[in-house]
Amino acid sequence: MNWEERIGRRLKLRDVHILLAVVEWGSMAKAAERLSISQPVISKTIADLEHTLGVRLLDRNRLGAEPTPYGRALLRRGLAAFDELRQGVKEIESLTDPTAGEVRIGATEAMAAGLLPVVVDRLYRRHPRLTVNITQAPTGASLYHGLRERTVDLIVGRLLSPRPEKDLNTEILFDDPQRVVAGKQSPWAVRRKIGLAELIDEPWVLPRPGTPARELFDNAFRASGLDVPHRVAACNSMQMYNALLATGNFLTMLPHSVLHFGGKQFSLKILPVKLMSQSGPVGVVIL
Repeated sequence: MNWEERIGRRLKLRDVHILLAVVEWGSMAKAAERLSISQPVISKTIADLEHTLGVRLLDRNRLGAEPTPYGRALLRRGLAAFDELRQGVKEIESLTDPTAGEVRIGATEAMAAGLLPVVVDRLYRRHPRLTVNITQAPTGASLYHGLRERTVDLIVGRLLSPRPEKDLNTEILFDDPQRVVAGKQSPWAVRRKIGLAELIDEPWVLPRPGTPARELFDNAFRASGLDVPHRVAACNSMQMYNALLATGNFLTMLPHSVLHFGGKQFSLKILPVKLMSQSGPVGVVIL
């Protein structure tokens, strides 16, 4: 049986949507309730899909229903199809009214605290009917997953590698060096010259271990032949950073863009510390 006879005429997006609802809610009964259709309709739709494809899509048990590897494969491609249709509708809307539309942006905490508010403000000034949805994540890696799952349209942030992967397009915006920062009440804020080695025993507030931002911090000390400081409070919240730095007791490292674009909201002082390591560029990433 060829594509036209087996799939093209018999596999409908509505059926895939029903399968998705069953997997999302864990049972046919709950999916029927959510979709406001009867459970026999749900059962027949799944059975027809399995007959058409010649494989079992769901494993049923007393606890509900779970997708088989075949079901997961169909849903993975089906989600992409739904997203393409949604993008098509958005494109039609933008053609009929270029001042309206929606853009979904993924960003890390640093971008959300610095560059991104400036970008969104300018977008709204030019396109006041535009809808901007922002997804924030602690690391760029999780945002890349969202990009591939099509939950965001683009990512703005520090690039994970100089060479983009095959399925991604990258545009570099600017280099974003790290700066050593203290609160304005810190005794270090009045110093005109500071060596990184002088700060090794100070308390620091930093990103959580295992994140690219924490790697930049560790590399800065190692590039200067120093051990990584041990007096560290780890978090991924700019509010926590600001609160701790305001005490005058803590130091941190932040991208220059946070201080350039969002510095007015924080009572911070860049310390005159020379860092040996390179921090890498900020860019836009799309599929």
